[in-house]
Amino acid sequence: MSSSGKRFSLAVTGVDGFVGGHVAALAAELGMSVCGVSRASSIPDELAGVLDSYHSADLTIECPELPEVDAVLHLAGRAAVGPSFAHPQQYLADNSAMVTTLCESVLKSPSRPRIIGVSTGAVYAASPEPITEDAPIRESSPYVVSKLLVEHQLRYYRERGLDTVIARPFNHVGPGQGPGFIVPDLFSRLEALDAGAPLAAGDLTTARDYTDVRDVARAFLLLAQADSVRHTVYNVANGVSHSGIQILTLIAAALGRPVPEIVTEPALARPAEERVVVGSARRLREEFGWVPQHTIEDSIRAFADRSGHLDGE
Repeated sequence: MSSSGKRFSLAVTGVDGFVGGHVAALAAELGMSVCGVSRASSIPDELAGVLDSYHSADLTIECPELPEVDAVLHLAGRAAVGPSFAHPQQYLADNSAMVTTLCESVLKSPSRPRIIGVSTGAVYAASPEPITEDAPIRESSPYVVSKLLVEHQLRYYRERGLDTVIARPFNHVGPGQGPGFIVPDLFSRLEALDAGAPLAAGDLTTARDYTDVRDVARAFLLLAQADSVRHTVYNVANGVSHSGIQILTLIAAALGRPVPEIVTEPALARPAEERVVVGSARRLREEFGWVPQHTIEDSIRAFADRSGHLDGE
């Protein structure tokens, strides 16, 4: 996609987020030129030596004038499922508006970079088999509805002539993840728990497919750099599920603590939870040779190390 001898250039929206930071760091490590976009007024400290340029912007209102790039990875948006039930219209409005401002801006760009729009594996209905890109869809939360709206927009802009690709990552974990997700939340609750006290949690018997964020970043960069793609939708998944109880057990081991008694707190459970979710990333594997390099144990250990949970271990 970039001309011979020219550094591949990538713009990353939501660059200061959990996944965005990993993508930017990996892209720079691979020799790419990286332009970051986020609402923050200045480049986050951890990205100061990573980004070649930075633009502060509210993409729900307007897209900044970006340098000429080969691809745009669109990660910006409201991402947590839980809060979407309390703020459904905000999720719909914000996630949709960001795609509109970005794609309308790219339509005016002479370079017409590829846009990788990041959706979610949560769009699928439950299945006893690993979920492929052709599996049935289920609108299980306002967050999912907002992502399906985003996907429709990306397809519309593809009809307008843009090179848009949809990535559907399943749950991801790893170093730097913030509150609102299972690993950081269970770490915080377990650390704050008095010895012998029970742990209040949601339904930890459900199982999900977790991919390390560093593997997710590699998948996104493969989609960005490919000269061409055979499909317009790609799952990013590990192909193995782990229950919340298994995650808690690994976290307890990382902290050197016993697994506490679990008290299910209905208020912490999400409505309409699927029991087991496993994704299939066969398209990514067969077309690009992508396979996960990190186990769930690696991910939790890396999270603990980066977050200082191991007290120097």
